[in-house]
Amino acid sequence: MDREKTFIAIKPDGVQRGLVSEILGRFEQKGFKLIGLKFLTPSRELAEQHYGVHKNKPFFNGLVEFITSGPVVAMVWEGEGVIGSARKLIGSTKPLEAEPGTIRGDFAVNIGRNVIHGSDGPETASFEISLWFKDSELTNWTPSDEIWRLEN
Repeated sequence: MDREKTFIAIKPDGVQRGLVSEILGRFEQKGFKLIGLKFLTPSRELAEQHYGVHKNKPFFNGLVEFITSGPVVAMVWEGEGVIGSARKLIGSTKPLEAEPGTIRGDFAVNIGRNVIHGSDGPETASFEISLWFKDSELTNWTPSDEIWRLEN
């Protein structure tokens, strides 16, 4: 399987609740490689572009207001099957449907405060990564334990 990249963001509620290290740890423990990391409060323009697919939906303004309300941890993770695996780690968008053991199942309060965002497919991941990161902000490196984790 080819290595993929995905965009993950810890939303303002996750940052405010002190869940950053817990969430980072889950991705590291799974064996994925962190290649980009930023801590920022998104601008309205960035938020509107990020949620552009929802522009004509009634909840669009609420999404934009919330994601710009405080700091976000924006990340790019790399690994085999990272997009699908990240979606499983994250859990269902609706916390009441999220399985225990997933990030949302363990920490999310409601659909509007669901702690984390993850790209839902390769095209979305590519778009979101390019929106939040310049190529020069992504680091190419090899973890020292990679030969023990990955089959060639």
